[in-house]
Amino acid sequence: MDAIDLQNLKQDWEKLTQTLANTYGEEPDLQAILFLIGIQELGKGPMKYSKDEKQDLMHIAVCKLMSQFGYYELEGLDQEGWPHWKLVKKLPPLTLKEQDLLLKQAVIEYLK
Repeated sequence: MDAIDLQNLKQDWEKLTQTLANTYGEEPDLQAILFLIGIQELGKGPMKYSKDEKQDLMHIAVCKLMSQFGYYELEGLDQEGWPHWKLVKKLPPLTLKEQDLLLKQAVIEYLK
């Protein structure tokens, strides 16, 4: 990713987080946005979730986001309606910063 792409990503991310801040009253971080995407993808709406379920919701979000780039594929839903994903293409080795940028790019694409 070159400097122009990084600058555009940063601007798009700031615009997105500001929009969400205006909606929810505070600026969310990436983890909060992943949680919201997980809730959206689960389709059960807001409710009380256990700590493990919250982690599962974030995993659902990551899988959904990475499916846009061909890394995951939806296998189906379990009896409780939770989606299950399978890895179809191995993710390249990425630094934490690169992972963060990839997820932010995927979130922006998802919410377009």
